[in-house]
Amino acid sequence: MGAEAVPALGLLGSVELPGVAESVGTARRYVRGVLEKSGLRDTYDAELLVSELVSNAVRHSESGRAGGLVTVVVANCGETVQIAVGDSGSATCAPRAPAEPDEDAEDGRGLWLVSEVALSWGWYEGAVGRIVWFRLARR
Repeated sequence: MGAEAVPALGLLGSVELPGVAESVGTARRYVRGVLEKSGLRDTYDAELLVSELVSNAVRHSESGRAGGLVTVVVANCGETVQIAVGDSGSATCAPRAPAEPDEDAEDGRGLWLVSEVALSWGWYEGAVGRIVWFRLARR
């Protein structure tokens, strides 16, 4: 993941994880620890959203293949915190948040949830893959 994923105010931490389903819980615990160490008391939204993004990275990108990796970066942006998840990208699947989730579908709510909970979010193709990020208010 390139420096463009880290806002100017300060890197709080980053971790590289295997592209496997078990990394979702590891990412959640990592983000909670980094945010609590930085003085953030309410980490629930950050944990929920990073879980969605890491899960998507494992399921829908090349990072979910054998030997694949997912990177989580946490940054202090003053009044907000930004979390970015980097993966190896996908030639056939791009991040898309539906306007409304399909109530009958078994999945497909992750980016909708990110769009509803985060102050802002987005994605872009980086030098080595895809980066999906979101910002939350510091509380």
